[in-house]
Amino acid sequence: MSERRSFITQLQVAPLTLVLFLFFVVPVALVVIVSFFRYQMLVGLVPDFTFKNYYDLLTNPTTWALYLSTLKFTLMVLVITLVLGFWLSYFLVFHVRNLVVAIGLFLLCTIPFWTSNIIRMISWRPILGREGLVNQGLQEVGLIDKPLDWLLFSDFSVVITYVHLFTLFMMVPIFNSMARIDKALLEAAIDAGATRWGVIWNVVLPLSKTGIALGALFVVTLVMGDFAVVKVMSGGLSGSATSGMFNDLQFLNYPRAAANAVILLIIVMLIATGIFRLIDVRKELVR
Repeated sequence: MSERRSFITQLQVAPLTLVLFLFFVVPVALVVIVSFFRYQMLVGLVPDFTFKNYYDLLTNPTTWALYLSTLKFTLMVLVITLVLGFWLSYFLVFHVRNLVVAIGLFLLCTIPFWTSNIIRMISWRPILGREGLVNQGLQEVGLIDKPLDWLLFSDFSVVITYVHLFTLFMMVPIFNSMARIDKALLEAAIDAGATRWGVIWNVVLPLSKTGIALGALFVVTLVMGDFAVVKVMSGGLSGSATSGMFNDLQFLNYPRAAANAVILLIIVMLIATGIFRLIDVRKELVR
């Protein structure tokens, strides 16, 4: 009987295992293999095992600058989305008394995601440009005499766009964690003499940490793997790790691009491992 159950379980898992193998394991394995190939001008890929691609990348100051820029954007976006996602979720869960209204407001936050990421990204250009809505509004109220040049085609515009695109990915898991907190715990803490900030720090925040970890993981992977936002919103003035990959692909230097992708994957996996070590995310997934 146990053997039959084991066989049925294996059959149920087999389709997912096959999909993961074909669309995750095989592509990643191919990228790793190609990263050790040699690139020769006018020839292309040469299946010659070498560490030259990794050596060139790790000894190139430009590579370090691009990865530092990627980490800078990731950290800034992570902090901002965490603050926004936490307080928006807190308001919806604990200050909106009607559950239907809370869910309705939450769904309202998802409306922008019904459109393409590219459309939502491009929509910031007429808002932040020299003749955009922000500059015109500031000039009309007399706060500035001339348009601000740093609103668009700068790191500021890149971060603003990232926050717009990825805040919901932070908010959803935090909202899910907070919605499962028993309100009686908050009332008990208040009865015990805790202040509002004390309740948030000692009750809400610890019970929301799994949602925060999942949201942080989503934001980190999305920002570090993105290319379009940095290129379009910075006007080419800023770069990222994926920018280096794109440049290598333009020159058909696939081994170097693959090596760059492997390095980025390792960094993301190390960050994810750090998050998993700090917080047991599996508890959130099985609840």
